[in-house]
Amino acid sequence: MRTLQNTRDRNELLERMLRVGPNSEPRWGKMSAHQMICHVADAFRMAIGERPVLCAPSLVERTAIKWLALYVPLRWPAGFTTLPELDQEQGGTRPDDFAADVAQLERLIDRVTAPTRALDGRIHPVFGAMSDAAWLRWGYLHMDHHLRQFDA
Repeated sequence: MRTLQNTRDRNELLERMLRVGPNSEPRWGKMSAHQMICHVADAFRMAIGERPVLCAPSLVERTAIKWLALYVPLRWPAGFTTLPELDQEQGGTRPDDFAADVAQLERLIDRVTAPTRALDGRIHPVFGAMSDAAWLRWGYLHMDHHLRQFDA
């Protein structure tokens, strides 16, 4: 099971991220490559508690959907609408300088995967409270999903 907890998995995502350029075309969705970089960075900010989001998970989302999304070995499908706080056309971080935004995303990944991280028990807006291991699995899957969006 791939996770940001594994150095090899983390490095694979970083290598794929560096193949995405500001002019990379999406295979699906409306986000530009630059918006995607900022969206993934905002999602990691959410994970570490720096970007507040509204939470209203149902019992089904906190249990069955969370388990399916994190532990069933299927790729996440395209077409999910993101939260307004993580949408670059609404409340998310606006793209600025592509190289600087990529570097910021790398720094956020370093923080999320650092031994001093404090993810255990943090609330995901859909999946509810998650363990450290669940957050690192989610981080891998979320980033993988968006890199596949740009064929990276």
